[in-house]
Amino acid sequence: MPIRARAHVYEMQPYRAGKTPEQLMQSLGLSELIKLSSNENPLGASPRVREAILSALESIHRYPDGACTALRDALSDFYQLPPDHFAFGNGSDELIHLFGVAYLEPGDALMMGHPSFVRYEASAQLNRATLQRVPLTPDFRLDLHAMAAAITEHTRLIYLANPNNPTGTIVARAELEQFLARVPDHALVVLDEAYFEYADHPDYPSGVDYVRAGQNVVVFRTFSKAYGLAGLRIGYAIGRPDLLDPVERVREPFNVNTLAQVAAVAALGDQDHVARTRALNREGLRMFSEACERLGLRSVPSQANFLLIEIGARCAQVQQRLLQRGILVRTGEVFGLPTYLRVNTGTAEQNARFVEALADALRE
Repeated sequence: MPIRARAHVYEMQPYRAGKTPEQLMQSLGLSELIKLSSNENPLGASPRVREAILSALESIHRYPDGACTALRDALSDFYQLPPDHFAFGNGSDELIHLFGVAYLEPGDALMMGHPSFVRYEASAQLNRATLQRVPLTPDFRLDLHAMAAAITEHTRLIYLANPNNPTGTIVARAELEQFLARVPDHALVVLDEAYFEYADHPDYPSGVDYVRAGQNVVVFRTFSKAYGLAGLRIGYAIGRPDLLDPVERVREPFNVNTLAQVAAVAALGDQDHVARTRALNREGLRMFSEACERLGLRSVPSQANFLLIEIGARCAQVQQRLLQRGILVRTGEVFGLPTYLRVNTGTAEQNARFVEALADALRE
């Protein structure tokens, strides 16, 4: 009998990131490519990050600090929470994986809005949990009323991406608190706030408030987006120590590398860079939204660093026309939205070039 992995593993689809910008440039004969497909920070990381990494290079022959002590202390000061309220992952992706391993058993259920971040689904599949996908509202927001009504005795993890990816929409403070009041004690709510730093709506809630209140809530945040450290892979969870303890038991001993740790401390210390990132993003979203109005396109109001734009039946064709013009954006196909494009904001010049290229692609 041939060697086989667990049967349900073969039912999973591997995550495929697509060709790199370098590969696309070579295959299409492009001298330049503007990448607006992965929700990255166009300003890059803070200059302090480069200095911190250079200073740490002499120690990369040693194993990293398995407890992320310096970063843990920095976050403790930043949030005014005890150090044991933090757990760390090789990006938020690993945290999603670890929480699934720690909390889900066959027969349990993981709940999420749909569409939302696809890695929640993978966590349910790997751990043989039932996936409870609750459709978004017609205006592309998480339907918290429907989600609360769908909770069963088997529901263990409830993922709320706020802002949501790929829509950029948020749930407001009042509706979130009403939802939390309806969640039974056997279910853990995970507020995935990967785009927290971009949200500026007055009713947008910080999940950390519910951690401080001692609720059954864990918050995910990341250094990949506003802090510009996507290539180093570092995210963190905030929650009560008893909720994080199971994750500490199943994680790998040295899951966050040395350079990621020192870079995160440096990035956290440069909030001026984060403020510049936010300001650039606000202007980019304004430019994109106004362009959509001029072009007669519907877009979803966003509190993240990207905009979801309805193109219609020729969406894939428009994406390819943009690519031929050196602009890489993402279709919503993987999210079940094949007639939509998702485009993240770039520099002012990149944003202007996208708007011009989109108008040309639609006319062609």
